[in-house]
Amino acid sequence: MNPDTTLLLVGANDETVRKAKDLGLHVLLLQHPTKVSAEQEKLADITCVLDYTDWAEVEPVVRELRQTPGFAAALSITEAGLENAGRVNDLYGLGGTGHAVAQRIRDKWAMRRHLAGRDPVAVGAAPLVRRKDLDDFAAAHGYPFIVKPVDGTASLGVFRVEGPDGTDQVWEHVERLRGTRTDRVSTLFVLQDFLMEEYVEGPEFSVESFSFAGRHVVVAVTEKFVDPYRFAEVGHAVPARIDSATEEQVRASVRGFLDLIGIRDGVCHTEVRIGARGPVVIESHNRIAGDAITDLVHGAYGIDLVSYALGWPFGLVPELPDRPKAHAGASTRFLVGDPGRVESIEGVDEALGMADVLEVRTSVKPGDEVRSLKDNWDRLGLVAVTGSDTTAAIRRGAELIRDTVEIRIAGDDGTGGRARVAELGPETVRGIPEGAA
Repeated sequence: MNPDTTLLLVGANDETVRKAKDLGLHVLLLQHPTKVSAEQEKLADITCVLDYTDWAEVEPVVRELRQTPGFAAALSITEAGLENAGRVNDLYGLGGTGHAVAQRIRDKWAMRRHLAGRDPVAVGAAPLVRRKDLDDFAAAHGYPFIVKPVDGTASLGVFRVEGPDGTDQVWEHVERLRGTRTDRVSTLFVLQDFLMEEYVEGPEFSVESFSFAGRHVVVAVTEKFVDPYRFAEVGHAVPARIDSATEEQVRASVRGFLDLIGIRDGVCHTEVRIGARGPVVIESHNRIAGDAITDLVHGAYGIDLVSYALGWPFGLVPELPDRPKAHAGASTRFLVGDPGRVESIEGVDEALGMADVLEVRTSVKPGDEVRSLKDNWDRLGLVAVTGSDTTAAIRRGAELIRDTVEIRIAGDDGTGGRARVAELGPETVRGIPEGAA
């Protein structure tokens, strides 16, 4: 095994390991016991099963792997592995994103502290420690405002405080969530600290970027559809349907943010809202996006961000142009349902066989509980499709859920039914005739 073509991966799914091998790399995989699969063990050259979020466990294993067989790069494109991948980069001077930057971008309070005084449109924020902090923040910044975990994922534990009458309830929710696990599948994250930040009224987008030694390429601006009160994400689409001037503002804002936060290389997923002050960064991640957004980018632009993340440290991929061109539209639509139990799932294989379908995933199985939509973990699955343009792709995703992908639910009220497409909301469905979404 040649150390010069060997990659240390801190956490990964089957697809990531497979793509690394397709690039001709040797793979040393650090994998969590709840995430390891037979496919990963088959593909990786060495698999070490441990809690890769715990540096005390990771460090001695990494030191041994560095000696034999050796590795030239370390990275993670999954949230839970980012900080320890940064520690490995620092320990051996490998380049890539170090721990300080990874921690700064992952910890939302650390990010807000870093931006304060550096970013002229940065939102006001403060840690939430005591019940009184809610009243103090409202006095300083007004209502509504946001309460959220400093390192949560999937919109869990995010609340919009509408006014004084809602503060007690939000505080009760926060106290109940402290010390609990965020991910109902892998339990890799624990909610502990919360912060408050100004609410930015306006449409939300995400920006999928790749940085080449400090040159930040905005690959795609993704149109996001988010429930305004529960903050569950109910749809994504690329390219975003915005005017060129607004798009350029978003691109410039994200490039400036990446400079300020210290990103030099690799993939990033940055969430932005366009408010009265223009584009404002809500949060960012030095990893690929979830919800099949990388599939959308690949389908619309022909750019595989996973392969770029894996190949760039070894010089296996070329630099991208400043403004890649889309050749199609693509969208992700989600399945949701009323409270009950899943009875059956049908149509997934049929849908996957269709030429315009990029991905179909279900996050439930027969017998699983169906909950009302409160956060991303309450969604039942997704379909990702292409279309002649963005609007056509959004419509096509809804058709696929209506006609092909069927999740049957036995309702808590004794009735039966099937999962439906998550509604995008008439105020956010740009360019789609009423009723078509």
